[in-house]
Amino acid sequence: MKDNTSRSSSCSSLKLCLLSILFLTETVVAIKLPPNLKIPALIAFGDSIVDTGNNNNVKTVVKCDFQPYGINFQGGVPTGRFCDGRVPADLLAEEVGIKSVVPAYLDPNLTPKDLLTGVSFASGGSSYDPITPKLVKLYGYGVRRIAVFGAPPLGCIPSQRTLGGGLLRECAEYYNDAAKLFNSKISTKLDYLLKTLPDSKPVYINIYDPLYDIIQNPTKYGFGVSNKGCCGTGAVEVAVLCNKITSSVCPDVSSHVFWDSYHPTEKTYKVLVSLLIDKFVNQFI
Repeated sequence: MKDNTSRSSSCSSLKLCLLSILFLTETVVAIKLPPNLKIPALIAFGDSIVDTGNNNNVKTVVKCDFQPYGINFQGGVPTGRFCDGRVPADLLAEEVGIKSVVPAYLDPNLTPKDLLTGVSFASGGSSYDPITPKLVKLYGYGVRRIAVFGAPPLGCIPSQRTLGGGLLRECAEYYNDAAKLFNSKISTKLDYLLKTLPDSKPVYINIYDPLYDIIQNPTKYGFGVSNKGCCGTGAVEVAVLCNKITSSVCPDVSSHVFWDSYHPTEKTYKVLVSLLIDKFVNQFI
């Protein structure tokens, strides 16, 4: 891949990598972009937050290609997304006018046309690799615009409240402190890369603060429950523990910030995207 922004006066091609990473690399767009800017594709790397079904075809117990996952997806089909509906990769691709659903790279029905507009390489349960060599490698491939999602307030995720929040299941501040420390190091590292990689635009995307505010002030955003997931008891169920045999589903998914004990609902993702999208895209123009 080559960066074409410096060689074209009529159109600017935006190639972007997000780390949870997403890569935004024409249609009618949902946000207002400059007339000379086109975003032809989105490619996602990361964990279960942006996994759109790769784990369906991977030997792992971290799977969700069964009900009740996907109950609010198109046709109520479980696709391997760790959510009741769509995940951030889908929502961001739709928001910038690419497509409404980003397929998994390992989807057996993947077509060459899908590759041209973007896929997800993310895998649920994966962890962060050392970021500098990975981003430098992407830069070597021609990527110039790189966005990296920071860690969320991990201590306020339902499962971590259960494990470390005491009898009242408060936010486990130890885990939140660890997430904030991680985020500060990521932000500093991206600032360094900005100075050392010519023409690059590495950007840190802060999801900690907006998600923390949603969790602490759920009614402000139209939610009723933020300390438990919708699946099962909401305290521990995730992946294989969230299933239609042993787990019931809450009466109103839209009232919950979290779908299972780890992953937000599609509604929460939509709120987050709406809070971040304008700033997120403008940082790359």
